[in-house]
Amino acid sequence: MNTTSAIKASLRKRSTFARVAGCVAIAASVLAAQRIANSAEAPTKIPPPVQDEQAGATHSETAVFAGGCFWGVQGVFEHVRGVKQVAAGYAGGAAGTAHYETVSDGDTGHAESVQITYDPTQISYGRLLQIFFSVAHDPTELNYQGPDHGTQYRSAIFPANAQQRSVATSYIAQLDKAHVFSGPIVTRVEDYKGFYPAENYHQNFLVLHPDYPYIAINDLPKVSGLKRMFPELYRNDPVLLKTSGL
Repeated sequence: MNTTSAIKASLRKRSTFARVAGCVAIAASVLAAQRIANSAEAPTKIPPPVQDEQAGATHSETAVFAGGCFWGVQGVFEHVRGVKQVAAGYAGGAAGTAHYETVSDGDTGHAESVQITYDPTQISYGRLLQIFFSVAHDPTELNYQGPDHGTQYRSAIFPANAQQRSVATSYIAQLDKAHVFSGPIVTRVEDYKGFYPAENYHQNFLVLHPDYPYIAINDLPKVSGLKRMFPELYRNDPVLLKTSGL
């Protein structure tokens, strides 16, 4: 399957929005503006974590989050200062099933995820979680995000070590206790079993295809929300993943 065909197949599976092939960019932008103004999934202002990681001498650590379609989550974190790269991929299942067509069936254990490589001297794991919960996705939606349904679109965190697990579980408890969302947080803190990069045509998708109706409606408002809610962390020029080795 060539890249164009792969993207089209991916869009067909993604949602009914993705099948509106004749939708023009202007109309999509109008819908995006309406969605961010009226949707219950609009960014939620939340406090930073009380407990956070202790930065050491290292300048490179990784975080793995799952929050629905990886196009939008990757696109958000590519605009965050202190982030060195973001890969879209799969986590939660076995290596042999880490392929889009297989994961899309919803029974592999995988979730569409992102692996964020970041500099902990510039941004902490807790601050990444704050962006994840408030801007990148809705943590109250169980096994779906917006138009995408299935366990592959679940909200999940895959800690790389005990400190990340402690920060994540503590933060979820903090936010639930504060009742900052309209419903309980359903985000799962799962064991990290490995991260498997997605196919090249999925990488940097938001930046490369901003006029796709799905992106304009569902994902560009998240980037706008990041800029509005975290101006001190927003970078205008996204850091893109180099895909030659994938």
